[in-house]
Amino acid sequence: MSLLRVSLLCRAGLSRPVLSVLSHKSYSTNNEPVGFIGLGNMGAPMANNLLQKGHKLVVYDIAEAAVSQAVSAGAVKATSPAEVAKQANTIVTMLPAGSHVLECYKGENGIFSTVSRGALLIDSSTIDRGTVSQVFSSAQERGVTYLDAPVSGGVGAATKGVLTFMVGGDKESCDQATSLLECMGRTVVHCGDSGTGQVAKICNNMLLAIEMIGTSEALQLGINLGMDPKRLTDIINVASGRSWSSEVYNPCPGVMENVPSSNNYQGGFGTTLMLKDLGLAMDAAASSQSTALLGSMATQVYRMMSQHGYADKDFSSVFKFIEKEK
Repeated sequence: MSLLRVSLLCRAGLSRPVLSVLSHKSYSTNNEPVGFIGLGNMGAPMANNLLQKGHKLVVYDIAEAAVSQAVSAGAVKATSPAEVAKQANTIVTMLPAGSHVLECYKGENGIFSTVSRGALLIDSSTIDRGTVSQVFSSAQERGVTYLDAPVSGGVGAATKGVLTFMVGGDKESCDQATSLLECMGRTVVHCGDSGTGQVAKICNNMLLAIEMIGTSEALQLGINLGMDPKRLTDIINVASGRSWSSEVYNPCPGVMENVPSSNNYQGGFGTTLMLKDLGLAMDAAASSQSTALLGSMATQVYRMMSQHGYADKDFSSVFKFIEKEK
């Protein structure tokens, strides 16, 4: 996986506000280039969606093959984040961890070394709030806007352009970027001040991890008691046990088409990525003195999975992990 990946956020399903021209330009103009840093598993299909919508892209990634592919589709190559910032006033980043975010923005050849006042910076990484706070403060000092905007939906949603984006930061700036951001996703929620996008993301993914384990255990119990898992799933989905894990992303092979469980758990959202997000949630729970008993247990389950051959599988492979544990 590339160390630098990217995604975009958008606002959909809500009435559009009138764009006010204050210290920012309208970020939705196709004639102005968009900086796109990171072309990994998420970034590549997102970049392609932007190009298909007619946007000019200036791209950077440490993986030359990923850059070459984007260039062949119509993007312009940059050699560093700093060069991206020289050519674009709207920049999107999607990075693996907080350390990569800090290097990309505040490093010697980072965005902040050349960024222009009034620029809009959108970071769709899933990282800790401390890193968000550092980047946000540096952005304010330079007169630019920084939005934290982690995403939900995985590679499939990125490819189809139906991601959900959870946005923290200045609402007016998010509103100004609406038409550009709508090229990338189906749902955008403005969560509140800077850092709240990350709060929403880690809370959502902690719950998702817990639900996926619970769904897998319930289906395994039904199978062990002689019930057909597809029939059991149909019942759960019209009863009180219904969840996204049972209805949309079922973990039992053969129950549902076009999900990782029916493709040997390939694609989707990897176990190591879920473990990373759970780690962020547990750190946040500890720092805020929040009780997270099931979150802690889920973290241990996914840690064991990562150590027993499931690290590169979709996180719904917890179904197989539980099956083998019996």
